[in-house]
Amino acid sequence: MKTTVIVTTYNRPDALAVVLEGYCGQSDQAFDLIVADDGSREETVDVVRQFARRASFSIMHVWQEDQGFRAAEIRNRAVASTSAEYVIFTDGDCVPSRHFVWAHKHLAEAGYFLGANRVLLSAELTNRVVRERVPIHAWSEVEWARRWLRRDVNRLLPLVQLPDGPFRKWSPNRWSGMKTCNLSVWRTDLLRVNGLDASYQGWGLEDSDLVIRLLHAGVKHKNARFAATVFHLWHPEQDRTQLPVNQERLQNLFRSNTVRARVGLDELDGV
Repeated sequence: MKTTVIVTTYNRPDALAVVLEGYCGQSDQAFDLIVADDGSREETVDVVRQFARRASFSIMHVWQEDQGFRAAEIRNRAVASTSAEYVIFTDGDCVPSRHFVWAHKHLAEAGYFLGANRVLLSAELTNRVVRERVPIHAWSEVEWARRWLRRDVNRLLPLVQLPDGPFRKWSPNRWSGMKTCNLSVWRTDLLRVNGLDASYQGWGLEDSDLVIRLLHAGVKHKNARFAATVFHLWHPEQDRTQLPVNQERLQNLFRSNTVRARVGLDELDGV
């Protein structure tokens, strides 16, 4: 199964370097990776080039002009740039656990998308990790437990590893809590719903919109928690001035049977 990991980023080269190091340390290296760049400056390109030279997998950089927060559109541009059968979405501030890619691939199943969760790092630990490029993707459970005792992370439960099983399909219509920092989906299903809706601009809810349209299309949720954790690096809260507008869009979607994005893959310019 050809798999692409799409890592969305914006002007955070120090965090991106730690994240890409995490992918270089994955137990499964049979994937390629696209950095979906929402308008970062040249420093981010330098980081991508450094890792592209030494990674055992292909790394592509897809960039769009900085016109504010347009994560949905740059993710669509990344999707349009790959022919992979399976797509794993994540963010440039989310360090993958060692078996992250393997877990998404192992749990993938036709007719389902996968969603998993994250462990939040404190500002203090994040600053050390990005400054010293600490390889937290390789930390043991004992080390994470030590960090939890120091209140450097918010929880340990996501680190529990469970195999595939019926419990993973107990909430097939779940949409809440699904985020593109840890979500995977078949590319054919993304094409079916016309990708993410780029009419969502500014922070918030474009990932919920995608998941709800997948559910409208008959694609069900499968739980990848307790298998595919990411470690989320701290950052200040994003500007949320567009959130009320996005909330209204999402409420309208709830009242409909809409499947395809209004401004999605089909509407991309220059691809």
